[in-house]
Amino acid sequence: MTHWLIAPVVLPAILAPFIVLAARYHIGIQRVFSVVGVLILIMISGGLVWATSDGTVLLYQLGDWAAPFGIVVVGDRLSTMMVLLTVVLALFVLVYAISSGWDDRGNHFHALFQFQLMGILGAFLTGDLFNLFVFFEVLLIASYGLMIHAGGTARLRAGVQYVLFNLIGSTLFLFALGAIYAETGTLNMADLANRVALIGPEETVGIRVAAVLLLLVFAIKAALVPLHFWLPSSYAEAPAPVAALFAIMTKVGAYAIIRVYTMIFPPELAVTSGLHTTWLLPAALISLAIGMTGVLAAKKLDRLVAFSIIGSMGMVIVSIALFSPEGIAAALYYIVHSTLAGAALFLIADLVRSGRKNLDLTLQPPIAGAALTAGLYFAAAIAMAGLPPLSGFLGKLLVLDAAFDTRLMVWIWAIVLGSSLVSIVGFARAGSVLFWKATSVEVPEDAPISPAPATMSYVAIGGLVALLAAHTVFAGQMHRYTTQVAAQLFEPAPYISTVVDTPGKLSETTTEDH
Repeated sequence: MTHWLIAPVVLPAILAPFIVLAARYHIGIQRVFSVVGVLILIMISGGLVWATSDGTVLLYQLGDWAAPFGIVVVGDRLSTMMVLLTVVLALFVLVYAISSGWDDRGNHFHALFQFQLMGILGAFLTGDLFNLFVFFEVLLIASYGLMIHAGGTARLRAGVQYVLFNLIGSTLFLFALGAIYAETGTLNMADLANRVALIGPEETVGIRVAAVLLLLVFAIKAALVPLHFWLPSSYAEAPAPVAALFAIMTKVGAYAIIRVYTMIFPPELAVTSGLHTTWLLPAALISLAIGMTGVLAAKKLDRLVAFSIIGSMGMVIVSIALFSPEGIAAALYYIVHSTLAGAALFLIADLVRSGRKNLDLTLQPPIAGAALTAGLYFAAAIAMAGLPPLSGFLGKLLVLDAAFDTRLMVWIWAIVLGSSLVSIVGFARAGSVLFWKATSVEVPEDAPISPAPATMSYVAIGGLVALLAAHTVFAGQMHRYTTQVAAQLFEPAPYISTVVDTPGKLSETTTEDH
């Protein structure tokens, strides 16, 4: 049992109260501890990815109590990959928040940021459904505070909508957990995989209802149509660094679908047969179409980026809904791509906001540093739209290839290619208005000159774009790794045996009693 596995949860849980109690009035100290904490998390996460890269499943039993009665944290290829992606994203977001001064525009930004990381990383590493619910609540409570950071009527209104919609999701989650526990007597995911497989065909009603409720909950988190209404306003009105970090939050819903519906409710399981293709795939295709149509129809840059997040999640879930090793591998490659591209676009939108009266896609004078900002926008936009040579193009090719032999291949190909064309037009229209046509606007001589963005702000966004380029250059290695992740997911026996059969205090006590 390695103690490093619990560190991504414990470290931000310690840093957050320390920042509140010891550095509340010292923004410089808060920044130092927050950045150093994230750097340490990157090193730990990199070590965990290396330790699990050969297929090893890491286990940490809190209090050394054995599953399914004890709380367990589990690390495999999938969970450690998502942890590393999260903390790398967090570093660039944090650098931007500090350089732009966003972290000093309200109270407790860095403490809430650490609690947010704790919730996201805990959701990726937990080994049972109840603690998945707990970490969902931790990340949501922190996100409520980050949503309304720096105040404002529009932000507060969007925050209230965000809170109410996610409370509905939390309520459904509790109902689903109650139904699952009533049917099986456990919430440990590895133990559930064994017990659900033993349910007879005449006793499937309760567990099928629970599986549908869980799918609804995860669909809310992933912003799938028709449960996506909370995302456009929430992400558009949130502070830019917060919206950029939120790019990983929808992926928590995708991760939960992958984990639960490959291990507990796999496609071949009789009690939930048809659930994936009947509901999930059509919703994903509609989400993709609506998201990219929203990109074309958006009248503000921040809402355009928010709708592109919905479209990218539709693409991810389309690939997941195939529930094949090829589909999951393609989805994981696209998750990394869309997280980096979405975060970069939100930060670029903030650069544009700092030099204009608003983010309306109307003709206004050019912004300071327009050439560099336009270059970053061009790179991030072609990545999100799926144009060559960046990773969005390769990710879509992988998704199309995974869907080639499926029954709905024609629909998938048509919607993916059609939505790509629509998104290209939408991003091109926005870019031409913001950067190209703006040069023709006459600027009065006495007009105030907007300050150029900080150098470190460009470094943060450039770092995300550089990671997108690396994701393209090393696409072969990345796809091989995601293929190994998918293969491990579809052979869950080592995961299950590591969690359920590893002895702890409970097993030792039982043996001594006998």
